Amino acid sequence: MELADEITINAPMEKVYAALNDPEVLQQCIPGCEELIKHSDTELEAKVVLKIGPVKAKFKGDVQLDTAGAPDAFSLTGQGNGGAAGHAKGGADVTLTAEGPATTILRYEAKAQIGGKLAQLGNRLVQSTAKKLAAKFFTSFAELVDEDSAV
Repeated sequence: MELADEITINAPMEKVYAALNDPEVLQQCIPGCEELIKHSDTELEAKVVLKIGPVKAKFKGDVQLDTAGAPDAFSLTGQGNGGAAGHAKGGADVTLTAEGPATTILRYEAKAQIGGKLAQLGNRLVQSTAKKLAAKFFTSFAELVDEDSAV
């Protein structure tokens, strides 16, 4: 399964990059995230509860960040286990482009693989749910980081 999109954020690129590396910001934006622990600058641990169709699962997983191209680009890879519901692994490449001093274009390309009960739900349901979750994350992230909405 592959996802790609872009979003415009009304904030300088440095602020967007810093927020993408802030566990508190990420925890607020990740749908169903109960806990996000930063073990190092490149290692995170997450606990997320998701409902995909009739299957509700609590995932526990690890995420590795590759910040070699930062702050213009970085990538992440991760895997999670949802017990009887199944497992997931994947990654994403994120690029940030400054559009003037106070606007940033965030683009991402993500790939994921799933197994277990989740894989039996059908690709369309899983793909549409993944798109909704990604859209929810980036909308929440943009609202949180957006300088126009800061009071």
